Amino acid sequence: MLAYQPAWRGGMLWDDAAHVTKPALRSLEGLGRIWFELEATQQYYPLLHSAFWVEHKLWGDSTLGCHLANIALHALTAVLLALVLRRLEIPGALLAAAIFALHPVHAESVAWITEQKNTLSAVFYLGAALAYLRFDRSRRAEAYALAAALFVMGLLSKTVTATLPAALLVVFYFKRGRLSWKRDVVPLIPFFVLGAASGLFTAHFERTRIGAEGAEFSFTLIERCLIAGRVVWFYLGKLFWPAKLTFFYPRWGVSQAVWWQYLFPLAALALLAALWAIRRRTRAPLAAMLLFVGTLFPVLGFFNVYPFRFSFVADHFQYLPSMGMIALFAAGFVVLFGRIRRCGRAAGLTLAAAMLAALGVLTWRQSSIYADVETLYRRTIAANNDAWLAHHNLGSYLVDRGELDEALRHYEECLRIKEDYFMAHANAAYVYMLKGLDELAIKHYRRAAELQGDYPEAHEKLARLLADKGNFDDAIYHGRQAVRLTPNSPQAHFNLACALDGAGRLDEAAWHYTQAVRLKGDFVEAYNNLATSLARQGRLQEAVAALREALRVDGSYVQGHFNLASILVMAGRPDRAAEHLREAIRLRADFPEAWMNLGAVLARQGRAGEAADCLRQALRLRSDYGEAAGRLAWLLATHPSFAGSDTAEPVKLAERACRLTARQHPGLLDALAAAYANDGQFDKAVETAREAIVLARSSGLTAFAEQITQRLRLYEAGRCYRHSGP
Repeated sequence: MLAYQPAWRGGMLWDDAAHVTKPALRSLEGLGRIWFELEATQQYYPLLHSAFWVEHKLWGDSTLGCHLANIALHALTAVLLALVLRRLEIPGALLAAAIFALHPVHAESVAWITEQKNTLSAVFYLGAALAYLRFDRSRRAEAYALAAALFVMGLLSKTVTATLPAALLVVFYFKRGRLSWKRDVVPLIPFFVLGAASGLFTAHFERTRIGAEGAEFSFTLIERCLIAGRVVWFYLGKLFWPAKLTFFYPRWGVSQAVWWQYLFPLAALALLAALWAIRRRTRAPLAAMLLFVGTLFPVLGFFNVYPFRFSFVADHFQYLPSMGMIALFAAGFVVLFGRIRRCGRAAGLTLAAAMLAALGVLTWRQSSIYADVETLYRRTIAANNDAWLAHHNLGSYLVDRGELDEALRHYEECLRIKEDYFMAHANAAYVYMLKGLDELAIKHYRRAAELQGDYPEAHEKLARLLADKGNFDDAIYHGRQAVRLTPNSPQAHFNLACALDGAGRLDEAAWHYTQAVRLKGDFVEAYNNLATSLARQGRLQEAVAALREALRVDGSYVQGHFNLASILVMAGRPDRAAEHLREAIRLRADFPEAWMNLGAVLARQGRAGEAADCLRQALRLRSDYGEAAGRLAWLLATHPSFAGSDTAEPVKLAERACRLTARQHPGLLDALAAAYANDGQFDKAVETAREAIVLARSSGLTAFAEQITQRLRLYEAGRCYRHSGP
């Protein structure tokens, strides 16, 4: 407990959230799904997930309980290991159990919540071994049944326990020097069948459900043998010299064309041959090596295991395999010091105590890296800067904290090491999008979509970004891909609708907006865009209904009030429009467009003074608001209630509006002409009105050009234009 104290309050790491019971599985019905629905959990280990289910009932979301439970299971495993070794009459059982309990190579299994699968399955593994050893002596059916039940429970916790029957045969060979078909092999045949079935199922599940397939796993048989040989020596090295332990080890290159890589499997075979040669003198080293290699077999590289994407080795893979070598070392240690006549026991105890203390300190230090996500990945990167997944995961953690620049550095480092990791491209694109660097975001989303064509988020985001850039055809393509991959995603339908809307395909856009709100009833932005799309088609009543539904969902939706007001004006209901504009301003007083539109509505109602006040407020909020300046200039220059007022102000306002729009807005030029006429500058009024007429006609606004022409005749006659209507 003390050695693992730094991990007591460790947080959720990497895939812990996929193992700890999800909210949808926390009921009794969820417990049933854990057992009878293969894909309810990340891996089909129903007993493990039932344990997590019970733990959540006991202490909820507290990770302290999970960590203490895992440490307790590890301690129980050590006790069971001592009992098994004592049953086998192997010297040094207590020392072996203590080394196992305190060895830092096990920190990953004990301090990481996900690896409760190791500690829990080890309890059943050793419990089954104890029960079977009792059966081996007594041949009693109840002992056999207990061993079989515990073995099945182990398989339902983690499939590595499938190696138990082979391990028992090694033990019997070690004890007796030979194997009897009837006594030793036949009773274990059901265990072998169960283990093989479980192993094949897990291997299939790893490939099809977890994703352990593809180019990263395409090795020849020779290359898999090269991997296996090197893996064996790696784990032996870490077991006897536990230095530079880390969460992600470098993934070494494998090539059958490189001669020195053959040395690893050849050396392993040579070692086994040497141990076989001395078997008549002692079978212990051979048995320990067979137990070690045999229990490692599922992760030697002959089967696809998902973590091989990152590394061929991981500390938690040798949790069970380490027992044989630790037992051999402890037995040799005790026998050696027991043969020293003088002070042998005292020296042995002193050295053992020092060794255990050192292991405890190393475990304390190693378990501290599992304190939280940031510590885990920063320490991993410090030990292995090429750990691309650590860079990626740390980047994602930093994004959640809002540290975007450092997150980008880690994403870029991840892509330097592994350029074809589509998720790093997608997450980097997301950060670029947050920073407003849309071109870089598009570049990385495109690459993510190239690498993983069925990744809907990349298509969905591309549809949005490309539509914002006006690249509607490309946006529509990616939008359709997103909808194809996730037909029940309201955001995918929304983004496609926006692209179709921009391309002028209003009927299709309206259909996809409708799908978005059908799938997500509170999607106010989709209601809003649906309304504007319908309004552009002249379907004003439907547009009003859509916006009313948006406001029913969220009465504080400012843009909804604003757009509903615009559509109500189009529908000839300015009084109701004014109500919604006032509500938009109440909700957001610094909304210059709402102030301007309210001024326009009030002017239409003949309330010129209030209208002018609203337009002035719009200009106070946004000094470069050309349209507001032009509307105010028009009102001051043409409405009878302002006749005789300061005539220079509307000229200044209209000139400012035209300057802001580079004299490319016929309506603002019309306002400037009226302001000149109001100020007595009829020559300028005539010249500006003619300019406005040319611009209006070139823009296809022939009716408006005719209205300006009528005002031009007044200016040519030296008269101002006055009106009291809209």
